[in-house]
Amino acid sequence: MHEILDEDEENKNYGVRRMQIALEQRGIKRSLSTTVRRVMARGNLLHEDSRTPDGLTKADKKAMRPQNIIKQDFSAQEPLRNLLTDITQIPCKDGKLYVSPLFDCYNGEIISLAMDTNMKKELCIKTITEAYKNFDIKSGAIIHSDCGSQYTRGGYKKMLGQLHAVQSMSGVGKCWDNARMESWFATLKKEKLYQLDTTKLTVEEVNTIVWRYTFAYYNTKRVTTVNPDGLPPLVYRKTAAKKDAA
Repeated sequence: MHEILDEDEENKNYGVRRMQIALEQRGIKRSLSTTVRRVMARGNLLHEDSRTPDGLTKADKKAMRPQNIIKQDFSAQEPLRNLLTDITQIPCKDGKLYVSPLFDCYNGEIISLAMDTNMKKELCIKTITEAYKNFDIKSGAIIHSDCGSQYTRGGYKKMLGQLHAVQSMSGVGKCWDNARMESWFATLKKEKLYQLDTTKLTVEEVNTIVWRYTFAYYNTKRVTTVNPDGLPPLVYRKTAAKKDAA
């Protein structure tokens, strides 16, 4: 277990389930969760954090809202078909940093990440357009968000129409409708941000920390429970693509 933890500084956040997956990936197939928990407890490797992120975006109750197509089914049979987005804020020494990712339900990968010191619709638009620049997202992809006013504005809806994307939206006050995206925010905060005092760091410094955690660790190295093999999201996508091409 210590060898796994020593592979990357961020692996210190591994809980019982991800540690079990990491052991199985190394050929230790009978690593029962009770055994893993007991050994981790003896080694003082268990950790808990009860804090959860609060909802941020506010609904425009007068706006026309699309229907909820996702309906809390956060699975996908192929990449870039069911995508989730939202905004969270991080307090910094010189203001607040707003983080807007795009999450692929297929493998748990963050395929786009926009950050700014405001949470206007332009931040949400940049999240989507950057993803379409970097990935071959087919017509009809579903992009799900909560019902925050940024996502009901004409500019955002027009952009989705131009990209031939299908908009899906949570019900008012129903955080579980976008629970998988909220779960990623909780992971980011528990594994990285809650271990720092971001109020003593600048917006630029926190921006770099979030970017590196997402693209240099979460997507590429972190064992995940989102896909069936427990592989880091990017590794899983590339492995699956090779199998399909064979």
